Amino acid sequence: MKRARRLRFLTSAGAIALAALVSVAAASMGAAADAGPKVWWQVSGPTVQPAAAIGAPAKGCLAGGQALPLAGAGYEVMRPSRRRTFGHPQLIAFITAFAAAAPAEGWPGLLVGDLAQARGGPTSSGHRSHQSGLDVDIWLQPVPEAGITAAEREALSAVSVVAADGARVDARRWTAAHQRLIRTAASFAEVDRIFVNPAIKQALCDGAGDAGAGERSWLRKVRPWWGHDSHMHIRLACPDASSACEVQPPIPEGDGCGADLAWWFSAEAAEEATKKAKAPPARALTLDDLPPACRTVLLNE
Repeated sequence: MKRARRLRFLTSAGAIALAALVSVAAASMGAAADAGPKVWWQVSGPTVQPAAAIGAPAKGCLAGGQALPLAGAGYEVMRPSRRRTFGHPQLIAFITAFAAAAPAEGWPGLLVGDLAQARGGPTSSGHRSHQSGLDVDIWLQPVPEAGITAAEREALSAVSVVAADGARVDARRWTAAHQRLIRTAASFAEVDRIFVNPAIKQALCDGAGDAGAGERSWLRKVRPWWGHDSHMHIRLACPDASSACEVQPPIPEGDGCGADLAWWFSAEAAEEATKKAKAPPARALTLDDLPPACRTVLLNE
C-alpha cells in the first residue's frame, strides 16, 4: 500500500513538473513571437547554423554570423558597446580585403561603424537596415595617426564632410582620398550598392570628370540617401548560398549623376525630408514581422 501511494505521488509530481515545463515553454514561445529589438540585442553570440543572410536588410536576420575583431590590419572597429560587430562571413572577408586595399589610395586605416547584431534582426536605434549581416558603415575619416585608445573607440564621433547647407561637401574636409576610397569600395564585385549623402554623390560625380562610361561605371553603385554625411553605408549582394536572402531591386542604368541626383537638391526633396523628420517613429518589428526562418535563428542555442 505504501509503495503504491508513493508511486501515485511520484506520478502526480512528474505530471505537475511536466505541465510546468510545458507552461514555461509556451510562455517562451509567446514572448519570442513578440520579440522586438531589445531581445535581438540581448543575444550575445551567433548561431552554430551554416552561415546565411535571411530576408531583407530592413526585415531579416543572420544565421552563422562571424564577429569582426575590434582591431585588424588597416582598420579599427568603433562603438563595440553597441554589439553590432557581426556579419555574414562574406562581409567580414570584404572588410578585411577593403582595409588591405585602402592604404594604396591614401587612406591609412578604416574606422568601421555598425555591422549587424550577433544574429542580425532589428536594432533598437540608428538603423532600419543592417539586419541580415550584409551591411557595414565605414566612417569618412581615417584612423588617427596616433591610433585610438579603448576610451576613444567608444567616445570618438564621426565627422560630417558635408557643408552646413547640405548642398555641397565641406571643402575643408573633403579630399581626393575620399573619392578614391569610395571608388575602391565600389570596385569590389560583391558590393551591391553604397549609400552616401546626396552632396557626396554630387562631389563624386564632379570628381570623376569626363572620362568614358567605363571609367564612370563604378558611380552607378553609389546611391544618394538622407543622412550619411559622415559615413558610407556599404551593402553586399546576397551570397550564393543564402537562398532565403531577399535580392534588392536592380539599380537603374547609368552613373546616377543626372536628373535623379538633381532631385535631391529640389524643393520637393526638402519637403520630403521635412515630412520624414516630423513623422512618428515606425512601429518596432516583432518576430512575426520577420521571415519564418528567423524564429529558428533567435531560439537556436
